[in-house]
Amino acid sequence: MSRQRGFSLIELLIVVAIILIIAAIAIPNFLKSRINANEASAVASLRTIGSAQITYSVNYPQAGYADTLVKLGEPTGGNPVGPNNAGLIDWVLGCSSQPCSKSGYNFAIVNPQGAPVSSYELNATPVNFQVTGVRGFCASQLTVIKFDITGGVACTSPIQ
Repeated sequence: MSRQRGFSLIELLIVVAIILIIAAIAIPNFLKSRINANEASAVASLRTIGSAQITYSVNYPQAGYADTLVKLGEPTGGNPVGPNNAGLIDWVLGCSSQPCSKSGYNFAIVNPQGAPVSSYELNATPVNFQVTGVRGFCASQLTVIKFDITGGVACTSPIQ
């Protein structure tokens, strides 16, 4: 009789099957955790933009609130800060053209009203609905953040 060395094919298949079952259980939980993290990041980013808007309106009263995220972003090419690039948010949120994407969400300042700008709306929508996020988020100069369960901008329910 020869001595058996190593594992049989059946034993290896059983181990692979167990690993696949564990992965099938873990992957949906991982994706849900990622969506929750993206949504938390979107809310935090809206709060950051709202704070930057208040600072912008205090520093540049002749302009009021910024009407685009670019105006809140960092200056480029060694230019000094000013009303066109106030340096109040990072280059990710203050990208060169709206919408600006961060953590699976698109951000934009929409519906600026007045000259100087006295009101505006902020929108954060998932880049890929039900993949990067489930809820859409909205805010205004009142800094109340609301959400839309369909991932859009028809926000009605305030964040608790």
